[in-house]
Amino acid sequence: MVERVYVTYNQVHKLCQASAEQILNDFKPNLMIAIGGGGYVPARILRSFLKRPGSANIPIQAIGLSLYENLGRDGPVEEPGTKVTRTQWLDLSSLEMSNLVGKNILIVDEVDDTRTTLEYAVKELEKDVETARKKLGREGEKTRFSIFVLHNKDKRKKGHLPQDMKEENRYLAAQTVSDVWICYPWEATDIDEHDQLANSQAVH
Repeated sequence: MVERVYVTYNQVHKLCQASAEQILNDFKPNLMIAIGGGGYVPARILRSFLKRPGSANIPIQAIGLSLYENLGRDGPVEEPGTKVTRTQWLDLSSLEMSNLVGKNILIVDEVDDTRTTLEYAVKELEKDVETARKKLGREGEKTRFSIFVLHNKDKRKKGHLPQDMKEENRYLAAQTVSDVWICYPWEATDIDEHDQLANSQAVH
């Protein structure tokens, strides 16, 4: 049976708060791209901690990617699929893409499990930004992608991140955990029960 670990909104909030200073200092993001649906809440919480007096809020854009498949067993436990599916993407014909060129972009998701979704997101976003950069004639402007996740599962990864991203330490996990199934509060249908379960255990 899959071991489940329950994470509360309070814990998510504190993980974002604890990571914000390093993100500001190392990544210097101009914009965030949240991977839906798990990256939405962390990105919004993180934005409050990344804001500095006199500066504007960091904009958040969203993409939707699906990799998990329901096992069809008791409860909402899922397992990683093998194919990434786009459920939502940036409008390549709009100003969105030009706004990404030459920026420091922070990709936010809740968990780094097999790394397949993150690999897909980085590759596809890099490709789309490069297309926009050439189309706009902004050849000298480099876009830097970084990654923030709440939890990294300590396991062998199927996906891979760009070598320069690893060399420049443009990846940050607020917490590394064992290979358990993490139940996030935004997935709960009964938040009181969820919090009770979370209070009775700790993340490994």
